[in-house]
Amino acid sequence: QVQLVESGGGLVQSGGSLRLSCAVSGMIGSRYTMGWYRQAPGKQRELVARITSGGSTNYADSVKGRFTISRDNAKNTGYLQMDSLKPEDTAVYYCNADLPGYGNYWGKGTLVTVSS
Repeated sequence: QVQLVESGGGLVQSGGSLRLSCAVSGMIGSRYTMGWYRQAPGKQRELVARITSGGSTNYADSVKGRFTISRDNAKNTGYLQMDSLKPEDTAVYYCNADLPGYGNYWGKGTLVTVSS
């Protein structure tokens, strides 16, 4: 059974930093693409950043230059370093693992609140 568990969310002031972690268990190997998504109140879930098993990354325009996605395949753990946070970054952040032909999995989310 594949499980993703996020941690690291919390309350931070505007301009501050947080580091989110996503621990993946039950996945065979590390060939999956890991992504971070977020959903703000009243809005649709959106992609924040994504990293392939080989380390290729892509980011939403709104977070480029402020957020950094990374992963440790040996630990089956992904990270999202968030710097220069803004109130509009407030959302529930979800971790996703996608392996075509195998499955697509979500964590339960972690809340990030940025105060102005």
